[in-house]
Amino acid sequence: MEQLQNRITQDGKVLSNTVLQVDRFLNHQIDPDLMVDIGRAFAERFKSAGITKIVTLESSGIAPAVMAGLELDVPVIFARKKKSLTLVEQFYHAEVYSYTKSETNNIFVSKAFIEADDVVLLIDDFLANGQAAKGLMQIVEQAGAQLAGLGIVIEKGFQGGGDELRQSNIRVESLAIIDSLEDGHVTFRNEAHP
Repeated sequence: MEQLQNRITQDGKVLSNTVLQVDRFLNHQIDPDLMVDIGRAFAERFKSAGITKIVTLESSGIAPAVMAGLELDVPVIFARKKKSLTLVEQFYHAEVYSYTKSETNNIFVSKAFIEADDVVLLIDDFLANGQAAKGLMQIVEQAGAQLAGLGIVIEKGFQGGGDELRQSNIRVESLAIIDSLEDGHVTFRNEAHP
């Protein structure tokens, strides 16, 4: 998605050879117009997959997931990183290691929101080593639902998570794939979704 790549180049900040900060439009401050276009891009790629629910991880995946949910006309569920007092019914649970924060989080989704007849699209802001995706996939599996695939805003291709998922026959649609952050420069993969 050329518009996204332009924003990454313009407003993204390379913090190291493995960390890209996109706080100006995705992770802290959100550009609503860009999110609408991101939602449309995901909806276009998954329009024939029979999606009934979108699942994401709080908090940075919520904006792109909601925009895709609007386009696909399906509910959006976000996995909570803490079990709140309002999560009183039974829930699905998985552990997710955050590369950026160097911590493991327990994530929770109420069993009331995902059922065995659902076709689930997972959406997240970043895909690096695939740990968040694997945790969300565990929740879909626990529900007995069907996984349609993953919609990723930015994939860090050099960290291998996307390649590993694709080798396992998981559909991964990334809007921008970064091959390198070496020397403070963002290098994009020529083909956004192989």
